[in-house]
Amino acid sequence: MRVALFITCVNDTLFPGTGRAVVTLLRRLGCDVDFPRAQTCCGQMHVNTGYPEEGRRLARHFVDVFASYDAVVAPSGSCAAMVREQYPRLARTAAAPAPALAPVRAGSGTSGGLIAGTVETSAPRAGEPGPAAPPRGSGPAPAPRAAEPGSFAAEVAELVPKVYDLSEFLVDVLGVTDVGAYFPHRVTYHPTCHSMRILRVGDRPTRLLERVRGLELVPLPGADECCGFGGTFAVKNPAVSAAMCADKVHNVATTGAEVLCAADNSCLMHIGGTLKRQRTGVRIMHLAEILAATETIR
Repeated sequence: MRVALFITCVNDTLFPGTGRAVVTLLRRLGCDVDFPRAQTCCGQMHVNTGYPEEGRRLARHFVDVFASYDAVVAPSGSCAAMVREQYPRLARTAAAPAPALAPVRAGSGTSGGLIAGTVETSAPRAGEPGPAAPPRGSGPAPAPRAAEPGSFAAEVAELVPKVYDLSEFLVDVLGVTDVGAYFPHRVTYHPTCHSMRILRVGDRPTRLLERVRGLELVPLPGADECCGFGGTFAVKNPAVSAAMCADKVHNVATTGAEVLCAADNSCLMHIGGTLKRQRTGVRIMHLAEILAATETIR
C-alpha cells in the first residue's frame, strides 16, 4: 500500500518530530510511506476566515498532489477534517455557475496565495454582502447534482475517502491496535474537537494507547471540552481562549499524568504553553510519538 504523509503546516514548521514518528510507525507496520514535497497548506485557515477562493485553489493543488496514493494519512484531526468536510463543499461551489464579475477597484491587487499562477476572483470576502437570497416562497432549492466525471468535484469525491487521521488508518485500514509500542509513563488523553466532532474517531486513540506496553492511561476530567485554541479563534478571542485553556490545564493537573497526549499539535501547543507557564511539569506528546516509541526508540 502506497501511503502519503500529509504533514500539515503546524507539524512541518513547529513539530517535525511528529512527522518522523508517523513515518517510523507506518514503516514498522509494513507500509510504503512517501512524503510528497509539493504539498502545501490545506486551506483551512483561508476558508475559516472568509477566503473560499484561496482555499479552493489550495484544495485543487492538494488533489493534484495526493490523488495517486492508496491512502493519505495526517497526524492532525483538524486538517484531515478540513479535507473531508470542506473540500466537497468547495468543489460543489466551484461547479456552480459563476456570479457576474464586479468592476475592479483601483488599487486592488491579488492575494498571491501559496500556489503560483492563481488569479483573483470576485467572490465576496467576509463581511461583504453576497448574492441576494431567493424570495420566500420561490420553492425548494434544487438537489445537488452528481459530480460529472472528470470534474473537480469528481476528483475530490474520489480522494476524500482515502484521507485518514492517523488513528483511523491504524485501526480501520491496517486493523491493528497493538503497534508494538513501549512507553512506561502515566498518560492522559485530550480528544481534540475536530477529531471528536467532525471525524468522529471515537475511542480509536485510546484503544491504541491502552495497548502500549508500560503505559498507564488515566481519564481526563472534562475531556470533551474544547481547549480554547480553535485556530484563529484564539487570536480573535484571546481572553475567552485563555480561560478555556486554564480550565483544561486544571483538569490535566488533577490526573497526576506525566504526559498529555492528543492527535493535534495545534491544541497541544496551546495547552502546553499554559502547562509550562504554570510549571506543572506535564509534558505534551503527539499520539504518533508515543505509538512510535519502543525500548530502543524513546
